[in-house]
Amino acid sequence: MRSQVPSYRQLADRIAEAIAAGEYGPDDPIPSLRTLQQETGLAMATVQHAISVLRTEGLVYSVSGRGTFVRPPG
Repeated sequence: MRSQVPSYRQLADRIAEAIAAGEYGPDDPIPSLRTLQQETGLAMATVQHAISVLRTEGLVYSVSGRGTFVRPPG
């Protein structure tokens, strides 16, 4: 049975849970878009959407040419 939760939300939730569990600390990089795409088999647009959701929720920030990082609390 397929999940009613969209794939981008599932990926965003998985990354958010890893951040909450301390797998990624403040200012730590999360895996690159390409790595996430390869690991999950999702379309690049889906991976980008998941990261966009995490940015909107204030969990991560992106630096052009460097990657996406965990936003420090506060």
